[in-house]
Amino acid sequence: MYYMIYAQDVPNSLGNRLKARPDHVARLTLLANEGRLLAAGPTPAIDAHDPGPAGFTGSLIVAEFGSLEQAQQWADADPYISAGVYEKVTVKPFKKVLP
Repeated sequence: MYYMIYAQDVPNSLGNRLKARPDHVARLTLLANEGRLLAAGPTPAIDAHDPGPAGFTGSLIVAEFGSLEQAQQWADADPYISAGVYEKVTVKPFKKVLP
């Protein structure tokens, strides 16, 4: 089943986000290579593809896991958490309908 992982950033987290990004992306790449990643990306702080120094307010990941508990464990191990980027992480089941 798919699960939605939505994480909210702490204010002014861009520096920490950039430092931890390679490890964060590596984990997402593994999910993609396994065919389990439906979508992933950050939420810009402003209405722009590249928000520059405004940074981001969070991230959204939709990926396939065996259970809610597995999705939560995967989310809890995100490098952005240990780097102090994420303030709050929400994991919920996600039912893909379209496309």
